[in-house]
Amino acid sequence: MFVKICGVTNVEDALLAAGLGANAVGMIFAASSRRIATGEARDIVRRLPPEVLPVGVFRDERAGRVAEIANSIGLRAVQLSGHESVEDTRWLAGRVPVVIKAFAAQDPNLARAADYGAHRLLIDSASPGSGKTFDWTLLQRRPVRHKFLLAGGLTPGNVAEAITTVKPWGVDLATGVEASPGVKDPAKLRQFMANVRAVAPEEPTFEFELDPVPVYDEFIDVADDGPDGPGHRPAADLDRPFNWEEDSTWH
Repeated sequence: MFVKICGVTNVEDALLAAGLGANAVGMIFAASSRRIATGEARDIVRRLPPEVLPVGVFRDERAGRVAEIANSIGLRAVQLSGHESVEDTRWLAGRVPVVIKAFAAQDPNLARAADYGAHRLLIDSASPGSGKTFDWTLLQRRPVRHKFLLAGGLTPGNVAEAITTVKPWGVDLATGVEASPGVKDPAKLRQFMANVRAVAPEEPTFEFELDPVPVYDEFIDVADDGPDGPGHRPAADLDRPFNWEEDSTWH
């Protein structure tokens, strides 16, 4: 069972998750109380063990901008949790080692998930980051034919039932192991990992290529930050706050 601990905002929590056996650490770059600055994310990426996948979570950001941030700070995976198009998702899949495309369980586009060309799917509730579960039997009635991570309201108390009911390739959570938004509770995190391993004791086969993010010339010499450009900004400018649109569904 692949385990991704998301909403990480500091090095201490990232290393704790890694030490307890998490396979991936997620950092949110979209509007959220768990949003992280690029400088802090870069520090986390540098400190993580090489076997732990650093994932940047984005929502409705321009594809060029997503690739630029991933390239700049060394993210080896990006998660697209908005209404990203098939074309943008496929474009990113050719420029970032791992792309995870998120869908709400009720999203009709889930039926055509293969068109997006993502390496993995993530299936969530209709309100990402809310800590609310959804009806897991939806995935029994509409089986997903691709490897996916299950998210949405998972906790130490319900993760074993979720795995048994849904049989996902992996699980993903943020709020269920928090002491406060963006701060993990060590006891909850430890219990969550123990409960996952109790029901799914075998370590997953890590099928991702974890080479460093390649550098593309289009992100080095292009200065166009207009709506039709790749969204490049100088590296020194990446630590400044982004002008994200607030979205009430992201808590």
